[in-house]
Amino acid sequence: MTLLALETSCDETSVAVIREGAVLANVVSSQVALHAEYGGVVPELAAREHLRNLIPVARAALDAAGVQPGQLDAVAATQGPGLPNALMVGFKAGQAVAYALGKPFVGIHHHEAHLYSPWIQTAAPAPRAGQGTEASPVAVAFANFADFQPNISLIVSGGHTMIVLVESELKHRVLGGTLDDAAGECFDKTGKLMGLAYPAGPDIDRLAEQGNPAAYDFPRPLLQDASDDFSFSGLKTAVRYFVRDHPELLEDARNVCDLCASVQAAIVDVLVTKTIRAARRNGVRCVTASGGVTCNRALRRELARACAREGFALHLADRALCTDNAAMIGILAERKLMRPGPPAPLDGEIQPGWILA
Repeated sequence: MTLLALETSCDETSVAVIREGAVLANVVSSQVALHAEYGGVVPELAAREHLRNLIPVARAALDAAGVQPGQLDAVAATQGPGLPNALMVGFKAGQAVAYALGKPFVGIHHHEAHLYSPWIQTAAPAPRAGQGTEASPVAVAFANFADFQPNISLIVSGGHTMIVLVESELKHRVLGGTLDDAAGECFDKTGKLMGLAYPAGPDIDRLAEQGNPAAYDFPRPLLQDASDDFSFSGLKTAVRYFVRDHPELLEDARNVCDLCASVQAAIVDVLVTKTIRAARRNGVRCVTASGGVTCNRALRRELARACAREGFALHLADRALCTDNAAMIGILAERKLMRPGPPAPLDGEIQPGWILA
């Protein structure tokens, strides 16, 4: 099977070509520079950029994979959740290609695809295209499902933070999720309070490496709560009032590094503690993590340390596959198409608010 996958759920246009579990190409064109001016993603601008970028990105992916459209056996696209107009671009394009070629089509849940991204192994980070430049393909990667085992999966991004019990391939159950602000949103909003540009998460990660995580004691929301839910609005509010009452700290670079490290430590502590606790309670010996925040170095380090202490296996999504990408969409679509059952109808619609069950 040779499959074309499209991902346009938010602000990154991505197209991948999958064949027999191998990612032959995964091209990502990012809109970060465009939205930075506005301090966040502007949905209408995102949709327009997807319209502008999708065909060049698809051509780049097919060329990198050495595949002609007529050689495709199936097409997949993100069906939800996401920004409605952004989703529409990739989903309807995918349906159109499938219809024109007379091939099966499958719509994929973005979060469900994240569950399987830690099982995709790649030799090198994916080169990412900046605004207005041509995207480049990732090195060939492959899905290593031979090592798959029941796991607790942490999905952590700008819009969502959740813990999922993955009992077997394509069988999962959400244990808890975001009650208000997601972890990535907290990174970006607290970073803005400290004068950092959007998206602030990468800058906090960089500056925190030079800071003292114990310099300031910020709250760990729901850390002692028995549920698997998350809430980061209280932490964001605590940082807001702290910066208001101590504005002089922002004038010293060292203090800013300490602030970043302290905020990051609070977020990471909650994420790691709840993830490990869920793994213990559900009797699984494997933890996985994915989503954009999983690029954070402190989170990766602390998850590794905690899993080592517990004797758990740990699979982290490659940094190239943490953020939105079509490779994970295509890998999951291929696994679904290998199972009995009809493909998705070509007149299906996007599901912007699709809840992972």
